[in-house]
Amino acid sequence: MAIPAPEKIEQFVSPVLAQIGLDVEDVKVVRAGAKSQVIVLVDADERPDLDVLEQATHEVSSALDAAEARGEADFGAQGYTLEVSTPGIDAPLTQPRHWRRNRGRIAEISLADGSAIAARIGALSPDEESIILVTSKGPKGRLKAVGQRVQLTNVARAVVQVEFSNPPAAEKDFAGLDYDDALTRLEDNK
Repeated sequence: MAIPAPEKIEQFVSPVLAQIGLDVEDVKVVRAGAKSQVIVLVDADERPDLDVLEQATHEVSSALDAAEARGEADFGAQGYTLEVSTPGIDAPLTQPRHWRRNRGRIAEISLADGSAIAARIGALSPDEESIILVTSKGPKGRLKAVGQRVQLTNVARAVVQVEFSNPPAAEKDFAGLDYDDALTRLEDNK
């Protein structure tokens, strides 16, 4: 019998991963001849380190073995390789938790109207429907941080970018404000 569908695997592993503070971001099954690969991508508000990923791998393996023992899954005689990892920096920001977890980082954002912006991720609204995006303007040496509030429903695609230099202090400070304080600053800067 074939390896269960990714959705079924997610049902088996989500509860055990939630117990150790991890969210399932994606499950992939890669069929490769006699040996397939099951990939479970996990994340948390605090980036999982290697010890947490090792524990997650053990928990996922045990959950899949238990599902098979209960007759809820059949991995068949064919072997498979299990990989438990984080999504990586190039994973698109598709859920409010992704924005919260990447606060303070630069992202390349395409909006629904076709425009694009590179901005630092600020505070997520308490209802998780909008985000503060921060950029800088002005002459070099006297940069001023400016922000804008964007509804997450207006974001077509967003991906965190690797940043090799220190962020401008004004941007970092603005991105670090809580949502209400950031809105106040937006109003004050009008």
